[in-house]
Amino acid sequence: MAKVPLSVRVSQGPDRVRGPLAPALLAGVLWVLAGLALGYFLLQIWGRGPLTPVTAIAGNPLQVDQVMLARALGAQPDAPAEAPAAPTLSSRFQLLGVIGQPGQRGAALIAVDGQPPRPVTVGDVIEDRVRLLAVDKRLARLGTQAGDPAGFELRLPETKD
Repeated sequence: MAKVPLSVRVSQGPDRVRGPLAPALLAGVLWVLAGLALGYFLLQIWGRGPLTPVTAIAGNPLQVDQVMLARALGAQPDAPAEAPAAPTLSSRFQLLGVIGQPGQRGAALIAVDGQPPRPVTVGDVIEDRVRLLAVDKRLARLGTQAGDPAGFELRLPETKD
């Protein structure tokens, strides 16, 4: 290998100078990447705390509806399913307050199906054909018309004085 003066090497152009530097640059980049990877994994190991076992929380056992599972898997039902019993009309209404004076029309505060209560005056329709027929001291009479045998009474809950 012949020694070439620096002035000759520079005058030959950048290809001659860049050629021997490419492997050194590539090696340097690879060493930097290896050092970064090693540092990352060392920090991961160093920053990890002691392992603590996680206790399992006992949950409710899974409830499976056998009829629905059989139907989903293609089984035919043996007998027609029974329809759930419809709630009685009086169980849908809840009396929360009564306002009335003898000889005058009154009003009641009535909740239907758990909805927020609303004020209803005597004679007004509450739902469908059910009307507020009359109010008394601690009760309200509901039905479709006066003297209705299917009518019912709602009473205020007892309070402790």
